[in-house]
Amino acid sequence: MRTIIYTNGKNPDFINLCQQLDNNLNEVFGVEKQEVYNQYNLLHDIHDVWIVYESGIPVGCAAFKQYEDNIVEIKRVFVKPEHRGKGISKVLMESLEKEAAKKGYKTLILETGKRLETAINLYQNRGYTVIENYGQYRGLTESVCMQKNLSEDKKVYV
Repeated sequence: MRTIIYTNGKNPDFINLCQQLDNNLNEVFGVEKQEVYNQYNLLHDIHDVWIVYESGIPVGCAAFKQYEDNIVEIKRVFVKPEHRGKGISKVLMESLEKEAAKKGYKTLILETGKRLETAINLYQNRGYTVIENYGQYRGLTESVCMQKNLSEDKKVYV
């Protein structure tokens, strides 16, 4: 049975999933390259978190945090490798997009890695477009930044 909860960045299951995400990224990109990004993935300022459970076991997470007045940054999207391909990431993204719209945000932005083709495809399929690297990701050649304007989304979330 699949359930999804809305929580915050202090949730122990979220923290554990983020550690697994970091381990996964270290394998893909290497520990040295990931050290640059670690400073941008702290959990202390993340207050909006979703966790998907399969039969009571946490298998995926996603979060957002405020970036500017009308903009949120999507953070820490992760599904355990053995649970990928089951639509979990889509459920997570839809949940956070709905909440962002409900809270009055107009734009979602995110950063992912060039080698994470599955993630890039997920975001593009949800209407995100590649933009110039923003903020702390300017000049980082492994990064791909994307955005979605909720007002242009065909779904009505509010």
